[in-house]
Amino acid sequence: MGWRYANGRNYDRGPGQHKAVSVLSPYIRRRLVTEAEVVTAALAAHGPEASEKFVQEVIWRSYFKGWLERRPQVWASYRQGLEADLAALDRDRRLRRDVERAMDGQTGLACMDAWAEELVETGYLHNHARMWFASIWIFTLGLPWRLGADFFYRHLLDGDAASNTLGWRWVAGLHTRGKPYHAQAWNIATFTGQRFTPRETDLVEVTQGLEATEPDGLPSLQPIRSPRAPEPGRPTALLLTDEDCCIEDFDLAGLNIVATATLAASHLRSPLPVAAAVATFEAGALADTAARAGLTPINLRADHPDGLAKWAASVGASQIATPYITKGPLMDWMDEATPYLAAKGIVLAEWRREWDSTIWPHASAGFFKVKQQIPQILARLVAA
Repeated sequence: MGWRYANGRNYDRGPGQHKAVSVLSPYIRRRLVTEAEVVTAALAAHGPEASEKFVQEVIWRSYFKGWLERRPQVWASYRQGLEADLAALDRDRRLRRDVERAMDGQTGLACMDAWAEELVETGYLHNHARMWFASIWIFTLGLPWRLGADFFYRHLLDGDAASNTLGWRWVAGLHTRGKPYHAQAWNIATFTGQRFTPRETDLVEVTQGLEATEPDGLPSLQPIRSPRAPEPGRPTALLLTDEDCCIEDFDLAGLNIVATATLAASHLRSPLPVAAAVATFEAGALADTAARAGLTPINLRADHPDGLAKWAASVGASQIATPYITKGPLMDWMDEATPYLAAKGIVLAEWRREWDSTIWPHASAGFFKVKQQIPQILARLVAA
């Protein structure tokens, strides 16, 4: 988390060799360990100067979360566009062949094929490799960016709606508009330690991004959603999801908990099959969460949304309490469940962490605005 990270974080050494980065992202994404915990550990071990880059990257994830909360239209646009792209795959045999080759590691470009294989086999890719892969997918191979984002989302153990969607948009020049990320042969050779040495002619020169596909620009900022807080004394069904697996941080003792359930929802990431490893990791995370909190939940799956309402009603609950659900597939599903809950007199109540409430208001434009606030953010959120 210190100088070793700062100096080596851009190097993709390959599967099993990611030694200069923490590889904690699947755990941080589910808050099996929280952002505050890892930042506190980094500062304690290395001090603010040596841990600066690590801390920035942790906060960058929170920035993306807040940015999508404030522009939820971008998530809706992604899901609608993905449906259209998948429909095009059914109609266009050549496009289907090219996408399948890219996902199967059969493009003939050694670096792309190796990254596709690593992603599918391990559920992980180094951040720099994700950027190169996305750039080559979009600009050199000319494939729809949403299909690439979906490929990542279906396989990444740390798959996150905000980081994944906005990361691909950033590469495409849609997030920081007009500034696409250009994968270059020399950069790949340097930061893979010469594992891959593509020729300059293997990659197209990127001169403009995809901003012309969104001529209206970015949608307007929306107010951050205000959750309903759990009410003490009200019969409560406690819902555990992999949005936040540190349930013990919240005041459970003040609630009248009549039942607890885990909710498996990884399959909601895509209309296509999600990697089994993702669902297995989710199940392990939820089981660990329940065990740490001394809970004995039943296991639910996010299928038809009326199932949640039927369960809560069957245990006599009038509210469901859960950590805050951010914009993404689970929140889409919860929106579908809301009318079923309302019909049975059940409300959804959520806890939102101070970490999110502090950072998200700054996530209105580029990361620089958040970066400027990091000293104040740390002073407020991180234990001395």
